[in-house]
Amino acid sequence: MWTNHQSEPAAGTIVPPVLYLPVSENLEGQGQRFTVHPLTDGRSGLLAHTALDRLAACCGEQQPWVMLATPDLGRVKRVQPFDVVAFDVPVPISLRQGGRLR
Repeated sequence: MWTNHQSEPAAGTIVPPVLYLPVSENLEGQGQRFTVHPLTDGRSGLLAHTALDRLAACCGEQQPWVMLATPDLGRVKRVQPFDVVAFDVPVPISLRQGGRLR
């Protein structure tokens, strides 16, 4: 479980027009899945990064990703529900393998 210390942008934070979302292969063979994890307070957080270099630093250099227009987050939420967007959260090394998320 991850802490939610950066799960929402601070007041006055400008969210960019696009976000970089780490993805993994869907085990059911239906394309890619976005990375949603439980937070320590019981909510679920969608990992999102405000720049590609931040995604690589937080998830690993080999992490697959998609670029998404920020207004399209609602569409993602309908397909793969989440409670909050976790911006630029570093994923612990123990949850990575081969330069990407496990």
